[in-house]
Amino acid sequence: MKVDKSRQMLDEASRYLAGGVASSLRAAMKPTPLYAAGGRGARVYDVDGNEYVDYLLAYGPLILGHSHPALNERVNQAMQKGYTFGLQHEGEIELAKRLTELLPCADKVVFSGSGTEAVMMALRLARAYTGKQKVVRFHGHYHGWSDAIFTSFPSPDMKSKAAGSDSGEAVPGTGGQSENSLDDIILLPWNEPELLERTLRDRREEIAAVITEPVMCNSGCISPQKGYLENMRKLTEQLGIVLIFDEVITGFRLGLGGAHERFGIVPDLMTMGKALAGGIALSAVAGKHDIMNLVAEGRVDHLGTLNGNTVSTAAAMAVLDELGKDDGAAYARMEKIAETLAEGLRNLMQKYNIQGIVNQPGPVFHMMFTDQPEVVHFDQFGRRDAAKYSRFAELMLAEGVLIRPNGLWYVSIVHGEREIADTLKAVESVFSKYPEFSA
Repeated sequence: MKVDKSRQMLDEASRYLAGGVASSLRAAMKPTPLYAAGGRGARVYDVDGNEYVDYLLAYGPLILGHSHPALNERVNQAMQKGYTFGLQHEGEIELAKRLTELLPCADKVVFSGSGTEAVMMALRLARAYTGKQKVVRFHGHYHGWSDAIFTSFPSPDMKSKAAGSDSGEAVPGTGGQSENSLDDIILLPWNEPELLERTLRDRREEIAAVITEPVMCNSGCISPQKGYLENMRKLTEQLGIVLIFDEVITGFRLGLGGAHERFGIVPDLMTMGKALAGGIALSAVAGKHDIMNLVAEGRVDHLGTLNGNTVSTAAAMAVLDELGKDDGAAYARMEKIAETLAEGLRNLMQKYNIQGIVNQPGPVFHMMFTDQPEVVHFDQFGRRDAAKYSRFAELMLAEGVLIRPNGLWYVSIVHGEREIADTLKAVESVFSKYPEFSA
């Protein structure tokens, strides 16, 4: 595997672009951050001529894969009319209407550009609606990198310490973050119902919102324990606390109605992004009339020059159309591919006496090397061998498979049997060549 041209381009970029990459996450790739030359379907190509089966999928958005014809066509048509106007257009209505039809929690929506912006908006809505300030969030969950929510995050591609302490202290996620930015954050362990209930009841007069990933995708793809989210919904409703589901990852990936439809739990607000527009920058907040109307009433400002522009709304409509075809048959295909891959990975770890786990809640899964029999809590996830997995990701790259160094894999609608075969062949090659992965 040659990466000479990528190395040269990184060197050149570093002269002009701080860090040489456009997002700090990308700097962690080994042996070097790659430069893409193009992509088609489930595969991506770099400037050195290497081809990879892609499970990074741009960190999640490419649910249709690379250069999907329907998405390309819809975006091209929109561009012919104009990219953005600073005026309203029909696409805003069309997409907003579709989202209110698809998402159980969505009476109304607002558009923004990134998941971080959507979370910022949801938190402001919750505080304005309740008149309270504190926000409960959980260890290992990621809600963007704004000062008011970004706690340090334990990941091989994020250079920070563990996310907080056992006492619940929220540790800033980056240098330069306001020293007081996390004063309103109450940080709790996830999947511990008694502690959550005690905290909510004891501090109900100051807690505006609970924000949670419905599945802890960023830290092990850990699913909620039976009854945990249901109890969270019941408690927040009883105590006048806004429940926010951060579905930037799970939205449109675990189903057209998001994880909250899949689990049958309706939050007060949800955030979405990533897969929503298939790789074009778009995010949104959806929620109940009473909360969302704070925007219409002018009590919560909703700002953003490029919000809901013609290109992003057209892209989202194309994605939703493709995912919704044949009564959502794409989801059954993605789940089957993910299940087959996950089982194949487990079988190969067993064959080569490698201790590890694959948590697979849907068409996204997390692979990790660990001697634990299961990983169902964040503290268990923290005991995985992250360095070993980062090395595995580097070796897989040389075998023609692109995966994120933190263990999170995404599957698109265009991954198929060929990709499964190529991927498992690559995994077996790595395991057979490098005894360091054996127990």
